[in-house]
Amino acid sequence: MKVGFIGLGNLGRAIAGRLVEQGVHLVVWNRTIKKAEDFCRERGCELAGSPADLISRVDRVFVIVFDSSASEGVIFGKDGLIHGAEEGKAIIDLTTNHFAYAELAFKKLKEMGIHYLDAPVLGSVIPAMKGELTVVVGGEKETFEENKNLFGKFCSNIFYVGPAGMGAKVKLINNIVLGGIMDVLAEAIAIAEKAGIGKERMIEILDKGAGKSYILDVKKKKILEEDFDPHFSVDLIYKDLHYAQDLLKELGLFSFTTSAVKETYGLARKMGFGDLDFSAVYRLFKR
Repeated sequence: MKVGFIGLGNLGRAIAGRLVEQGVHLVVWNRTIKKAEDFCRERGCELAGSPADLISRVDRVFVIVFDSSASEGVIFGKDGLIHGAEEGKAIIDLTTNHFAYAELAFKKLKEMGIHYLDAPVLGSVIPAMKGELTVVVGGEKETFEENKNLFGKFCSNIFYVGPAGMGAKVKLINNIVLGGIMDVLAEAIAIAEKAGIGKERMIEILDKGAGKSYILDVKKKKILEEDFDPHFSVDLIYKDLHYAQDLLKELGLFSFTTSAVKETYGLARKMGFGDLDFSAVYRLFKR
């Protein structure tokens, strides 16, 4: 099977690597060309000269970039996917997008005869490498079914959630929870240290008590070692919570929690932590 892949950030690279290990032949493009060149050399993939060139060689393309602006550029911009795509090809967008953009991208591409799936993933680098991500997919059910086996190569949980835009909405709601749990765990551990309770002991107790969670399981090593090499960055969670606030606005709802948590990560960005793993919010409370 030959598939296109665009976006070799931390998570994209892990997903692409998993696909190669599962026997998928990739044609790759990345905005920073050296990343694509290095990946192709290491993994034996084809290098495309542009998104348009890439989609001319394959029937389906994965896209996973920073935000909806980046996705729009890759798909609709100069030398974008639409300039090389024929009718019937599929764009599978793993980006955590703004829900309004996902709806609009689907509509525009459908008019061109191109299929679009709004398919953000839950999880980060380590689950991606193990094939244990969760994907929430919006778009036409038939297109979803045609690509379900491909999702299964890097995801252990696959959910079809309805029309395009619904995948983004589900992911943003999930990330309200994700950002909030990380925030409160980091704060609790820092408070414990100030109170004279060792970090390791407090994490051990939280893991047996109210703090027991997937987030504590995957982030406790980072907090213990204060190694915040990014798997999912502060900049990304801040962006996602900003999109989530737009969803709340559209629905006529409010969330004091979402606002407070978003601005905590906003402060982390201001302190220079934007490129670090979002667990680096711990540093704010430790100071």
